[in-house]
Amino acid sequence: MIDDTTSAYIAGLLDGEGTITLTRVHRNENRRLVVSISNNELPLLQFVKDALGVGKITRKRHYQTQHQPSFTYQVTSRQALAVLTRVTPYLRSYNRQRAEVVIKEYISVIPRNGRYTQAVSTARKRFEDRILGITAPAPLE
Repeated sequence: MIDDTTSAYIAGLLDGEGTITLTRVHRNENRRLVVSISNNELPLLQFVKDALGVGKITRKRHYQTQHQPSFTYQVTSRQALAVLTRVTPYLRSYNRQRAEVVIKEYISVIPRNGRYTQAVSTARKRFEDRILGITAPAPLE
């Protein structure tokens, strides 16, 4: 369990450099919940990983020599749900809307055994559409 200050700090990182989304590993698979934060500072992401006790950090490829090394912290599925449950009260961006929908509906539309009835499949598709339909507002000009 992490304290409120750490939860708020991680929420700030998620608002600024992170995303809450549903992604596929392979083309024919169902989407899974992913919470990720990208940054150039590995110690910052290591702090997040250590504080939460879950997830992994990967190095992103960079193709231009002038680009700094970049890293991504990522946590998936039910572990991501647990992270969102802790940090959602502190989120301030559109990620808060996504997190609230995930917290409210994820367990009911993602069966742990992976077996889907037609009704659950339909509910899952609606859930995915709702999550992916919540996007950042257009910048003001």
